[in-house]
Amino acid sequence: MGITNDIRYKFSTLNIAEKIIVINVAIFIIDTLLVFLLQLPGDYIMRWFELPKSFNVFLLQPWSLVTYAFFHGGFMHIFWNMILLYFSSRIFLNLLSKKYFLNVYFLGAISGGILFLLSYNIFPAFSGINSSLIGASAAIMAILIFICTYLPNQEVRIIFFNIKLWYIGALFVLLDLIQLPLGNSGGHIAHLGGSLLGFVYAKKLQEGTDIGAGFSNLMSSVGNMFSKRKKSPLKTVHKNKQRPTASRNNKASGNEHQKQIDAILDKISKSGYESLSKEEKDFLFKAGKE
Repeated sequence: MGITNDIRYKFSTLNIAEKIIVINVAIFIIDTLLVFLLQLPGDYIMRWFELPKSFNVFLLQPWSLVTYAFFHGGFMHIFWNMILLYFSSRIFLNLLSKKYFLNVYFLGAISGGILFLLSYNIFPAFSGINSSLIGASAAIMAILIFICTYLPNQEVRIIFFNIKLWYIGALFVLLDLIQLPLGNSGGHIAHLGGSLLGFVYAKKLQEGTDIGAGFSNLMSSVGNMFSKRKKSPLKTVHKNKQRPTASRNNKASGNEHQKQIDAILDKISKSGYESLSKEEKDFLFKAGKE
């Protein structure tokens, strides 16, 4: 029990991206061990969670529109995906809260899956290919392209030189377009679907519109359904005349908080992250943890 409690504690201290990485790695290890120990075909477990190209098969396992993003085809596949997720998420979570991260991540996976399904069922060029989709790449591309769109002029260090984020984003999208007819077409299509979601989400958020608000509310509702907290069937209602005032004060405080965040992000976009003062960096870091 002591080891279990230690694992639970350490898991609870991770940020949301690190938790997703741990879940992906755990699923990969468990799947690999079960296949090896039980002498099963390599895709025996995975086939129930991968996203099939056929609409008819997909209707029998609709959960695969999300679960495909938690399975990987080999060590190098998951290794590079998790490395890219780790570094992309560090920038993302220094800017925005985990709510936005989850919205972009899962909507990116769903968008990549939908584009994959549409492409394989609409375009004749793909109709003869027997394929299914696995991997977190679409979700990760959504995160990467989001930050590249949201802070295009922010420079990051790559080995011996600095490069602007929008160059990185453009390179990844270009590589997917080039490789589309060369092999793994389904994977590259899904990448482009995730990239498109990340781009649109960032642009709309800059305009003041959160296109993931509905998804976030849906996930909150689902979470509340499974909450262990039980409400009493009887409750006393007390009127509080101070509540409207308090609500207005909280709303005003929230607006001021967001204005500070927006001002810092504008400064980063114009002058780079290193132009921030220590106080501004600390404020942005705390805001990302909310």
